[in-house]
Amino acid sequence: MPEHSFLAYMEPFKIFGNVYFVGTKAVSSHLIDTGDGLILLDTGYPQALYLLLENIRKLGFSPYDIKILLHSHGHCDHIGGTARLAALTGAKTYIGALDKDMVTGKEDTSYANELGYVFHEAFTPDVLLQDGDEIQLGRTVIRAMHTPGHTPGTMSYFLDVTDGEKTCRAAMMGGSGTNTMEKPFLERYSISEKWRNNYPGVIARLEKEHVDIVLGNHIEDNDTLGRYLKMKQTGENTFIDNTAWPKHLAGCIRRYNTLLESEKE
Repeated sequence: MPEHSFLAYMEPFKIFGNVYFVGTKAVSSHLIDTGDGLILLDTGYPQALYLLLENIRKLGFSPYDIKILLHSHGHCDHIGGTARLAALTGAKTYIGALDKDMVTGKEDTSYANELGYVFHEAFTPDVLLQDGDEIQLGRTVIRAMHTPGHTPGTMSYFLDVTDGEKTCRAAMMGGSGTNTMEKPFLERYSISEKWRNNYPGVIARLEKEHVDIVLGNHIEDNDTLGRYLKMKQTGENTFIDNTAWPKHLAGCIRRYNTLLESEKE
């Protein structure tokens, strides 16, 4: 990925209630104001950490109020700023248990090689999440669901969000890319095929969840930029859309089936 792609700036904004987008066009990061400190969901590329900090401050928050650094999975584009942010703020770090060796650097599976740089952002997680765990801070409770496939430890998250009058259920599917389910990638890093083989079951489990607001792991997952621009133009909250979750999951399984078909050729 060219250097400029890391630095694809995107204006921060409130999605709904106490949930804000603070990431870049390259990878999403979300800030949750719990009333008792901040939760940051994914820290982006290490090269773009300064943009993340700028966006947090632009919204009127202080990075020093971050109490929890929560991660969808262990790839370098989602955990790249974590080591430095944890050192700066003292925030506790959370990640799916099966991605521990990825973020500590014990395994060379961070996807940095594929993106053209060396992984230097290792950290030791404070909390290793299991399926069904809850992360609670202030008035916010986030439920974690183990949804492996993109990585063995990928976690999806569900939380209720309110603006004081209306309550919506927000969710992030923690990683849907099939690039890390391709057989050459699995063989290169000795990753078990069981995670990709179980992926349809993971999607089926996610389909049972009702979701009003999709938080994109990347902005393409829920057309974050398009929805934001339309919201600015119309004043209507375009992120509240209970059709977006099933559409996103349908796209996930469609790409998965395309991968399997391509391997038969």
